[in-house]
Amino acid sequence: MAEQEWLWTSLTVALTFILTVVNGNSEGDALFKLRKSLSDPDNVLQSWDPTLVNPCTWFHITCNQDNRVTRLDLGNSNLSGHLVPELGKLEHLQYLELYKNNIQGAIPSELGSLKSLISLDLYNNNISGTIPPSLGRLKSLVFLRLNDNRLTGSIPRELSNVSSLKVVDVSNNDLCGTIPTSGPFEHIPLNNFENNPRLEGPELLGLASYDTNCS
Repeated sequence: MAEQEWLWTSLTVALTFILTVVNGNSEGDALFKLRKSLSDPDNVLQSWDPTLVNPCTWFHITCNQDNRVTRLDLGNSNLSGHLVPELGKLEHLQYLELYKNNIQGAIPSELGSLKSLISLDLYNNNISGTIPPSLGRLKSLVFLRLNDNRLTGSIPRELSNVSSLKVVDVSNNDLCGTIPTSGPFEHIPLNNFENNPRLEGPELLGLASYDTNCS
């Protein structure tokens, strides 16, 4: 009986190790894809070695006790390049901090898969394209700061369903349409929407299309 228990314990330990390696490698692969898409003149990503078992020893990465990535802190790091859809594979990520860089291109819709995300800080970059409606699936999101970019299109109404949202800032972009007023948007100050020349609001329900001025 003792031998069976020992075998079972050994198998459990081995399986846990294998799962840790597989998950770690998967998250490491996703982050290394991001590294390859970025220009890093100050070598802040120098420690991002894809041959390691998991990325938890990399600088600017924080993991939980299960070695799953929970934070990516690369704000104000003089990075340029673009975001990658593989970031959506970091299913335990809570903080995605990439503010004050020179990141270009669009926000990948795959970020809507980050079900644990609390803070999405992409402000003060050079990001273009629209705000993905998929961000409305982020039911743990509290902070959404996308200000000071080159975003276009309307503010997705799907965000009105994210009841956890406390801070939304989309000022200094080129958004159009009207400012939402339902759900968490009831308490967002109007100056968090300013300097979007084609954005009107706040929205008068039933009187104007939410995507007015967008054509």
